[in-house]
Amino acid sequence: MTGTGKYRTFDQMGQSIAASGCEIVTVAVRRVQTQAPGHAGLAEAIDWQKIWMLPNTAGCQTAEEAVRVARLGREMAKLLGQEDNNFVKLEVIPDGKYLLPDPLGTLAAAEQLVKEGFAVLPYINADPLLAKRLEEMGCATVMPLGSPIGSGQGIKNAANIAIILENAQVPVVVDAGIGTPSEAAQAMEMGADALLINTAIAQADQPAKMAQAMGLATQAGRLAYQAGRIPVQAMASASSPLSGRIAS
Repeated sequence: MTGTGKYRTFDQMGQSIAASGCEIVTVAVRRVQTQAPGHAGLAEAIDWQKIWMLPNTAGCQTAEEAVRVARLGREMAKLLGQEDNNFVKLEVIPDGKYLLPDPLGTLAAAEQLVKEGFAVLPYINADPLLAKRLEEMGCATVMPLGSPIGSGQGIKNAANIAIILENAQVPVVVDAGIGTPSEAAQAMEMGADALLINTAIAQADQPAKMAQAMGLATQAGRLAYQAGRIPVQAMASASSPLSGRIAS
């Protein structure tokens, strides 16, 4: 999944979405609705016959705001031709400095949105207990952050994300903080089902190239996870067997 924020131009955004190979793209409902800088005309800039829209509640500080914006997002998706799109990326973020999600607000909003028939994809801290509660509530995924939004710090919460991956019966999407393709591969090698990457692509010197690199790294990481890595050993293990060697 890729995001639509922070691109310098719509052309760069379109080229990056295509180069990434992604199938789902997030759209910040409030910013499109208010035609915030960089978002006016965004909904019309993407071919929604080819890309699945994931409306998100970015900018919402309370559960009540998030529920209201989610409803607007569903209507926006319908207006753009995706009649059966009930997806919402749920963000409840009252913290303006580190942009960390509010667990209590997220739980409250998720409960209401699930009742209303949304497929809820909640953005959360890497909290295994919260992830399980949201899953049991009926959320379609859980989306733990690797590190703060847009920070490019990579996977700082690997131990907790590993626990979430071990326990989850729904897809786990690592969201936020990935800065390089190697970090994207790392998250997929851990067993993540998908990634959501925005800033690392949009703010790269050449966004389309970075988008392609992220897409390839995601595929490589998933293949590596499926293949199964070798055990880590304390001592060396020769690649060539000793049997059949030429005697001196």
